[in-house]
Amino acid sequence: MPEFEELVDAHYKPLYRFAYSLAKNPDGAADLVQQTFCIWGQKGHQLKDRSKAKTWLFTTLFREHLALSRRQQRYSDSDIDEIEYQLPAHEEDSGRTLDGKRAVRLLGQLDENFRAPLALFYMQQHSYKEIAAILDVPIGTVMSRISRGKEQLRKNMHAEPSSAPQKIIQLNPETFKNHG
Repeated sequence: MPEFEELVDAHYKPLYRFAYSLAKNPDGAADLVQQTFCIWGQKGHQLKDRSKAKTWLFTTLFREHLALSRRQQRYSDSDIDEIEYQLPAHEEDSGRTLDGKRAVRLLGQLDENFRAPLALFYMQQHSYKEIAAILDVPIGTVMSRISRGKEQLRKNMHAEPSSAPQKIIQLNPETFKNHG
């Protein structure tokens, strides 16, 4: 069992962050990660090359998310648009943190085809090749989706005013000239 514990210790946080970007809530993310490790417990022994465990875990998590999404769409009691996406109530003063939370919230609003590759690339630092393996799509598709997803995210960031307070100060350039 030490191998399993090492695997959990090494990959739990990045898997959770990816799951959170997909599920958009802490409970759903935790469930996805738990299910991923349960599947590893059942089938992980089949993986011959242990250096590929990280990619296997991310691929499995993504596939579980897709399966869960399909089940929820089939058997959902409420419209998914009615469920409000909420970030944890941890507040910090930093404008950078607020902007980061805003970016994650806006990322959650993107179509999953763009959200998953962006989250894997920017939040989990996976290579294009790893993302292609995880999502089971060609590398060119990964590159295209990241590019198009970044553009959509950029447009959404510009369309929605920033939540961070902004001060605009008019400066007179003459003030800074050396009067010597």
